[in-house]
Amino acid sequence: MKCLITNSSPNSVSSKGRVIIPPMHEDNWNNMSLGARTLTDVGVRELRSDTNRLKIFSGSANPLLSQEIACYMGLNLGQIKIKRFADGEIYVQLEESVRGCDVFLVQPTCPPANENLMELLVMIDACRRASAKTITAVIPYFGYARADRKTQGRESIAAKLAANLITEAGAHRVLTCDLHSGQAMGYFDIPVDHVYGQPVILDYLASKMISAEDLVVVSPDVGGVARARAFAKKLSDAPLAIVDKRRQGHNVSEVMNLIGDVHGKVAVMVDDMIDTAGTITNSAALLHAEGAREVYACCTHAVFSPPAIERLSGGLFQEVICTNTIPVKESNYFPQLTILSVANLLGETIWRVYDDCSVSSIFR
Repeated sequence: MKCLITNSSPNSVSSKGRVIIPPMHEDNWNNMSLGARTLTDVGVRELRSDTNRLKIFSGSANPLLSQEIACYMGLNLGQIKIKRFADGEIYVQLEESVRGCDVFLVQPTCPPANENLMELLVMIDACRRASAKTITAVIPYFGYARADRKTQGRESIAAKLAANLITEAGAHRVLTCDLHSGQAMGYFDIPVDHVYGQPVILDYLASKMISAEDLVVVSPDVGGVARARAFAKKLSDAPLAIVDKRRQGHNVSEVMNLIGDVHGKVAVMVDDMIDTAGTITNSAALLHAEGAREVYACCTHAVFSPPAIERLSGGLFQEVICTNTIPVKESNYFPQLTILSVANLLGETIWRVYDDCSVSSIFR
């Protein structure tokens, strides 16, 4: 696994010798168009008298990311007991008072989506019944986001159902990262703060020192053109190419043709997530056939459902760059994989929500 070492933490190397990506060092924030406070700023923050009313709890879906967020904020994670009964039912108990507190619950609804979604709902309910002042569901990856419309008759719109469940459970606000479609924010009847992992990936790509003349940004499908165009703008307004495909069934896609020129170029494919990797590997094969010199794959959410690892490690990609919104098992690491942390980004957003400051200004 390739790694971006951004601090000298002795905990950066696992027992198997693979390096785990830590949160970005404060020096890197100056190179990003985030305008966010740095770790140093947090360290010298003049704490408000009611800061002890800010509580962060982690679900079981991504505890490492939760710990990194708390570390960035200079806080400890709240004490919580989560267990499964013999029949699979979920039990949650808060082991400290949250009465009158602003509570943030960090729990992506990644696979197993149903388990993690239900756990989040039970956590929200526990906080509501414990008289928390506000409850913010921090959902780095929002499962069911792809089921955001009907594509055939008599289908459900599960994204709206999931939004309703979170609202009815008692959440006052949702903080999420890179929804499959931005319109899904409208499914919630409570405020939604939608942040983007794009700056973290852009900062890493900038460190690769790829010549602007050699670069082309590629959308692996027509639906991702707006995302790819915004990405290209941040990379010195790089040219854009689009892969046109026809989907023949769920989790099955067929690449048809390429719109744009990639001959002799370094192609950077951008998507919100990689699931089975069928779309992005078929697109990479097409890009190589069209003369691309190197192909990079970038995404925020590494869902990596089988057979994604086999496809991504098959030699089509120079590098596969993702973030840690979803935990990637160490057994699924492969040489081309790079994982970047969004902990600082989410931690900064939580501070701004808590302080009633602008969130959108982070990305200006």
